[in-house]
Amino acid sequence: MAQTLLKISDLKVAYGGIQAVKGVDFEVREGELVSLIGSNGAGKTTTMKAITGTLPFLGGNIEFLGKSIKGRGAWDLVGEGLVMVPEGRGVFTRMTITENLQIGAYIRKDKAEIARDIDRVFTTFPRLKERANQLAGTMSGGEQQMLAMGRALMARPKVLLLDEPSMGLSPIMVDKIFEVVKQVYDQGVTVLLVEQNASRALQLADRGYVMESGLITMSGDAKVMLSDPKVRAAYLGE
Repeated sequence: MAQTLLKISDLKVAYGGIQAVKGVDFEVREGELVSLIGSNGAGKTTTMKAITGTLPFLGGNIEFLGKSIKGRGAWDLVGEGLVMVPEGRGVFTRMTITENLQIGAYIRKDKAEIARDIDRVFTTFPRLKERANQLAGTMSGGEQQMLAMGRALMARPKVLLLDEPSMGLSPIMVDKIFEVVKQVYDQGVTVLLVEQNASRALQLADRGYVMESGLITMSGDAKVMLSDPKVRAAYLGE
């Protein structure tokens, strides 16, 4: 069995005075694409923030590469390979595309390899290459999402966390973003994908978890979940 890279045990997180995550357990193994689905307000983004060290947790534990992350900073975890593309993309709008990618590699010192990785990102996202010297703030939402993903890849993640990558995008751009997620996964990157678009997320994933009101209410093989009547009724509009 593949190594468990990320293990969440009885995780409890409060956010703005509300306990948003009430004791969840799940894991992500090396080479997997795992989808965490649920409606808005279920606690998915809060969970992601706790995993990446940007939000402290009240109880339980998060282990990355076999070690607890409790009390560790996000910058430290990025250096070990735990990298998130946040909801809303968060690109540096007054920097060019190339500068944004370089920022993604700020923890690295291997200049020749960084240049090679920028070329790899441009191969994965040809649209970014065409606009390499353009300011990120002048790009469309979908292009900014590609840039945010490319920037995260520059840190050479062991686990890439994607928080709602399709949110607010046109249907054509949603198709493109999911194509890119699959491409990244096919390149061997382990992915934890948080998505409201349950159908697309489960189609891509190996395994899935359903989160409702701060709890994991269902888990299993993603393709089995995709045909589960309860999942279809709650998340696929059937």
